Amino acid sequence: MAVEALSYDVVQQVRRQQAIVRALTVIAVHLGALLVWQLAVTLLSIPDFILPPPSKVLATLPLPQYAWAPNTLVTAIEIFGGYLLGVAVAVVLAMFFVWSPLLNLLIMPLLVTLNMIPKVALGPLFVVWFSFGIVPNMLIVFSICFFPVLLTTIRGLREVDPDLLNLVKSLRGSRWQLFRKIQFPGELPFIFSGMKVSAILAVAGAVVGEFIASESGLGFLMIQVQASLDTAAMLMAITILTLLGVALYGLVWLLEMVVTVKDEREGA
Repeated sequence: MAVEALSYDVVQQVRRQQAIVRALTVIAVHLGALLVWQLAVTLLSIPDFILPPPSKVLATLPLPQYAWAPNTLVTAIEIFGGYLLGVAVAVVLAMFFVWSPLLNLLIMPLLVTLNMIPKVALGPLFVVWFSFGIVPNMLIVFSICFFPVLLTTIRGLREVDPDLLNLVKSLRGSRWQLFRKIQFPGELPFIFSGMKVSAILAVAGAVVGEFIASESGLGFLMIQVQASLDTAAMLMAITILTLLGVALYGLVWLLEMVVTVKDEREGA
């Protein structure tokens, strides 16, 4: 037992060291890319309106005319709100579709057809229906994030071992017990796969909405500074949008680490 405990501790220590090395490598690569960018722009004398150096991009951050904090908050609410709504509705609908083949037959083809609609085309309609503001942009994010989670959740519910399902049914387990004890734990890796895909798409949905019609947000700011060829501010907005997307993806990844076991993550 002592040997096994020691071996486990050694393995855990090695994994932590490997994780630290990977994190430092990622940081070094990004810093190296910024350094190359700075040197290339300086040596080639590229005009700022075409490609400013990273130093001038960062210099826009404390300037009050861009109102970075309020605009970032608006975009973050749109991204996270629309994303959470899309995930929640997708998981609930997937449950009903698997439980009711008739409902799946009637509704699923319609959802597939609606998903084929370009999301950019929905923007003007949402403005007409819901006016300007955060809500229509959240709905665009929702429309983008919803379908990947729905498909992967349905697949996860159908991939459960039928022998386990028959065993619970033979023991007169209720549908809720069947879902809570067997189906939901088994589908978690599939849900998180869809959530990761949707996390990547969520930022694009918010920006599309703000490009079409908005009164605030990072996308709205980019449209404003574009007229004056303020490329540094546009790149700063893109950087913040990227960080919001990374933060959302990281939260999904951390949640997956907490609620799923290692074997399930590898199997997905």
